[in-house]
Amino acid sequence: MEVFEAVRTVLAVRKYQDRPVPPGVIRKVVEAAHLTGSSKNAQPWHFVLVEDRETLRKLGAAARSGPYTADAAFAVIVASEPSPYGMSDCSRAIQSMVLTAWAEGVGSNWVGFGNLPWVNELLAIPAEVEVVAIIPFGYPVDRIGRGKKNRKPLGEVVHRERWGQPFG
Repeated sequence: MEVFEAVRTVLAVRKYQDRPVPPGVIRKVVEAAHLTGSSKNAQPWHFVLVEDRETLRKLGAAARSGPYTADAAFAVIVASEPSPYGMSDCSRAIQSMVLTAWAEGVGSNWVGFGNLPWVNELLAIPAEVEVVAIIPFGYPVDRIGRGKKNRKPLGEVVHRERWGQPFG
């Protein structure tokens, strides 16, 4: 799948098939995060790959915004060392994983947004490392959208040269 096609068609997936994702695809997903650009090349991020069914259940039970994590084939916990660029770099890495997975037919969604210290305890992540998000992955149960997104018209959000100047 071409990059723009992945961007155009990716949607949040919250229902996963009970089907494993091949190790090669999992490696590709985490490698995409690792290879993402980082401000000043600081790379403050850390990624915890979780495939253990019981741990996925615990994550799903405790994540108010993502109980479906319990049904994922795997999840990647994204965390950052203290850094002024940590949230930005981690967000970029998450998007790289989401698009890489989608190109392989694997869906995902962003669960949580900081304030996840219980994940630190569950996964033995040092307290000074902030858990940014939980990203569950799996093959979608439903054949979803493939590009049918509800977005504002391009002309409402893209300006040419100066605010208020029409793009198109």
